[in-house]
Amino acid sequence: LEIPGGELFAFLGPNGAGKTTTIKMIAGLLRPTRGGITVCGFDVQRDYIEAKRRMAYVPDQPYLYDKLSGTEFLEFVGEMYGIPREERRQEIARLAELFDMESYLDLLTESYSHGMKQRVVLAGTLLHKPKVIVVDEPLVGLDPHTARLVKGIFKDQAKSGTTIFMSTHVISIAEEVA
Repeated sequence: LEIPGGELFAFLGPNGAGKTTTIKMIAGLLRPTRGGITVCGFDVQRDYIEAKRRMAYVPDQPYLYDKLSGTEFLEFVGEMYGIPREERRQEIARLAELFDMESYLDLLTESYSHGMKQRVVLAGTLLHKPKVIVVDEPLVGLDPHTARLVKGIFKDQAKSGTTIFMSTHVISIAEEVA
């Protein structure tokens, strides 16, 4: 399977079909028993640092550090990717506005709803401007407004040349976004 830049690819299958396992292999969290996986020309097993620099992975359950605020989490992510401080702050402000989350970024993430957590995780995903976004069931548990927002952002990212590899078990979502 080869997915070109700018493609929003829906990986469709029923629960238990292996979608999450495949995504974890693409993200470098599991090793394939056969074959290989490359991201932007880099083998995810041998050149994992280079592959991960160009990629972002969003698991099916958003994970945040409960005792950090949303801003602190985004600052942490930005530092991990080596984004200079002023550029990082400008991008966090832009993403906070894009995801309509300015009012709660300074609260501890332990107080966030699922939708709020998903917004912060997705903002962290976009912070370093990845070439490839690998996302596992991104719309599960989201309210209609947030789901529409996320779909729109994915479509915009694909239009700008980012490859989106999104798993879903809902055929209507695959038909709508892919």
